[in-house]
Amino acid sequence: MNYIYHEKGWPRMTWDHERLAGQLSGVRHRQGRLIGRMEGLGFSLRNEAVLQTLTEDVLKSNEIEGEKLDKDQVRSSIARRLGLDIGGLVEVDRHVEGVVEMMLDATGHYADPLTKERLFAWHAALFPTGRSGMLRIAVGRWRDERSDPMQVVSGPIGREKVHYQAPEAKRVSGEMKAFLKWFNGPQTMDPVLAAGLAHLWFVTIHPFADGNGRIARAIADMALARSENSSQRFYSLSAQIRQERNAYYHTLEKTQKGGLDITLWQEWFLGCLDRAIEGAEHILAGVFRKARFWETHTQRPFNDRQRAILNRLFDGFEGKLTSSKWAKLAKCSQDTALRDIDDLVKRGILVKEPGRGRSTSYALATPSNRGEESGLLK
Repeated sequence: MNYIYHEKGWPRMTWDHERLAGQLSGVRHRQGRLIGRMEGLGFSLRNEAVLQTLTEDVLKSNEIEGEKLDKDQVRSSIARRLGLDIGGLVEVDRHVEGVVEMMLDATGHYADPLTKERLFAWHAALFPTGRSGMLRIAVGRWRDERSDPMQVVSGPIGREKVHYQAPEAKRVSGEMKAFLKWFNGPQTMDPVLAAGLAHLWFVTIHPFADGNGRIARAIADMALARSENSSQRFYSLSAQIRQERNAYYHTLEKTQKGGLDITLWQEWFLGCLDRAIEGAEHILAGVFRKARFWETHTQRPFNDRQRAILNRLFDGFEGKLTSSKWAKLAKCSQDTALRDIDDLVKRGILVKEPGRGRSTSYALATPSNRGEESGLLK
């Protein structure tokens, strides 16, 4: 099977600029409009949006690879590293710390050169135990001949389907030298298109024994930060890729099995980025809703437990909130949890969710679930 890197002229990939022009212009316009809106927010709201975006980005980038991280740990790790006081911080295991460290280094130091040593550090941070699942892997260095053939496969053992086979390990060092020289050199193309090219180029080389997809997405985020000249992230490309995972892998496979014209990939990348920027509206809506709530209730007392749990609900609580979960999160008795909840229900802040399960669950009150217009969201 011939792959893109077998083509004469590799890695000089090309695309149809006229075909992409309108799409690129639209993405750049929406990108600039979002950045402008965020710069108009107050410091605390902007930090809240960044925290939610980065948390989503880390979680979804790992979900693409079939790995689910603990949301509270990810959020706590990011908040600590950004110096944000969010309350309710939890202990974070070293694997989560490593994933967060890589992402924040990529976007927080976007202007710094991307070097072999920096990539090795990212890789080591992703695999602090030197293992990927049960398998011991080469960490903090390029893959070697023992990993050949490096294949992307699916299906049960014995009936695997090979979607892609990376260049032989002996080629990796030279391929990465060419990639890093381009990435760190003067750019003659639009930086958003450079982000799409960087993602494809890196994941095609597949230089590590594992973690290539996550590092490729971090590199794309780094390039996008360069395109905005800002380390603050207000949209999550990884979250959008997670939603479009099948299309992502299909387009990647088709491109890697094609010639050096990668218009198809750049079209998909621009479309995915455009939809990611649109998705930022959801994050902004949540941030504004939370801010309006606390502004509306500045004169109304809440105890520390209520304040902490309400913030958790606004930040996207996973699962159902029951009195037993309240007691566990707030580290209080079941009776105390029920008193806290009953107080919020009487004040119209929480409502009982419909259903006849063994445990009653509660949600934030909205006009739709209270059946009336609420001052909560005005």
